[in-house]
Amino acid sequence: MERIMILTEEFDLEEAVKLVSSRNAGGYVIFLGKVRDDGDNRRVLKLIYESYDEMALREMRRIREEALKKFPVVDVLIWHRKGEVPVGGATMLVIAAGAHRREAFDACEWIVNEVKRTVPIWKREVTTDGTFWVEGDRRVPTG
Repeated sequence: MERIMILTEEFDLEEAVKLVSSRNAGGYVIFLGKVRDDGDNRRVLKLIYESYDEMALREMRRIREEALKKFPVVDVLIWHRKGEVPVGGATMLVIAAGAHRREAFDACEWIVNEVKRTVPIWKREVTTDGTFWVEGDRRVPTG
C-alpha cells in the first residue's frame, strides 16, 4: 500500500498507521471521514464518489508534498474512496505524523481542507428523496 491512494474497498487503518510510523514521530493525528445518515434534512442511503484518478492522485501528491514542507511533520498519508460507500463507511483517511501533536493537528486539518477544496473527486448523495450532487453545502438534483 502507498501513502497516496484512491480505493474502492474499506480502509485498513492499522496498515495505514504502519505506513507512516516512525521513531521520530510522537504524535499521530488521524482524520477518518465517514458517511452519516442525514444530509440537508434528508435520510442518506449511501454516497457515490467519482474521480478523475490520474489528476486526483497528482493533486493528492502535491498536497502531501506541500504539507511536508509547510509543517514540521515526519510523514503524511492521504487515502480517499471512490464508488459506492454505505452509511457508516469510511470515505477519507488522513494521517499526519509529527514529533509533537500540535504540528500533526495543524497539518491534518490543512490537508483535509485542501483535499476537499482541490482534489477532483465528486460526490453524489443517494437519499430517500432522490439523488443529489453535493457541492460543499449545496445539493443539486441529478435529474
